[in-house]
Formats: sequence, structure tokens, C-alpha cells
Amino acid sequence: MQVLELLILAALAAVVLYQLYAVLGRRVGRQPEEGIARSILRRASDSPVTPPIDVTPVPPLVAALRERDPTFDLESFLTAARTVYETIVRAFATGDRDTLKRLVSPEVFDRFAEAMSAREAEGRTETVEFLHPARADLDNAEIDGAVARARVRFLAELRSRTKGPEGEGVDDRRTAELWTFERPAPSREPNWILVRVDAAEA
Repeated sequence: MQVLELLILAALAAVVLYQLYAVLGRRVGRQPEEGIARSILRRASDSPVTPPIDVTPVPPLVAALRERDPTFDLESFLTAARTVYETIVRAFATGDRDTLKRLVSPEVFDRFAEAMSAREAEGRTETVEFLHPARADLDNAEIDGAVARARVRFLAELRSRTKGPEGEGVDDRRTAELWTFERPAPSREPNWILVRVDAAEA
């Protein structure tokens, strides 16, 4: 008798468990997460995937130099040009001929040397400080045979201190000049040489 009762209870338990599974174990209708997933997939399929590209335009002047010298980088060049500009201005003011010889062409050096000699003959000395970092902008660039040439426009605010027979003086001024640099193209030598200086409008 006890065995029969146990069998009946086991059968009832099985029926109850089956009904619970039938109600709770199934997904009725469209589930929320299914709708989200389908929406994401649909948007992804509607929008074709393309690799990112560099859309930064290359200035034509830079492109002309890069055709012959692929290593040319405008930002690095202008940073170096500004440093050279400030170095040359200070060297000219103090009469530092050794520094100038390394950075300018023989023709430019001769003109600088003539002006420095005239100043020294008058018994004058000069020092220069930059009130702000000089501004450097590429004005022109070209390839001429085996030579790369770049012209940079510099804007600077200077304070010049001079000493002479008549005493000392301080002069604050704003300058605008066009400096032309050259180097072989292509070249393993990274340095550009100053070959020309022209006045420019401020």
C-alpha cells in the first residue's frame, strides 16, 4: 500500500513539474533583448564599415618638397627654422662669427661680417632678447634641380640693448623678414642653410 502511494505521489509531482516548465521555461512573444539585438544588427548592416583614413590635407608647397624628399615634415621644419632664426639673430648681435659660419651661406656670412665689423669699429656692442617666441610660417617652397628651397616668414618682437661712445640704449621693435633656406634634395644632412634675407611687411 505504501509503495502504491509513493508511486502516485511521484506521478503527481512529475505532472506538476512538467506544467511549471511548460509555463516558465518557454519564452512567450518577442523578448526585449531580442528587439535590442536585432536593432543593433540592423543598424550595423545598414552602415558599411570602412577603415579610418587620414583626411588632413597636405599643403601643395609641402607636397612639392615631399616628392623629392619624403622625410620632409613641415611642423618639424618650422620648429627648427624658428630655433635657427633666433640663434642667428643673437649671434649677429654679439658678433659670434663661429656660430654664423655653421648656419649661413658664405654670401650671407660676408654681409653679416661686414655689418659686424662696422659696428665694432664704432666701438659698439649689442645684445638681443626675444620678448615672445618668434612666429614662423612657410611662405614658399620649391625644388630647383638638386636643391630644396624653403622661404619662411618670421615675425618677432625684440629688445635690443646697445652700448657705445654716447652711452647705453634700449630699443624695442617688431621685425618681419623672409628668410630663404636651402639644402640638397634628397639629403641625409638634416640642416638647412640660410642663403637669403629679405624684408617683409609686418
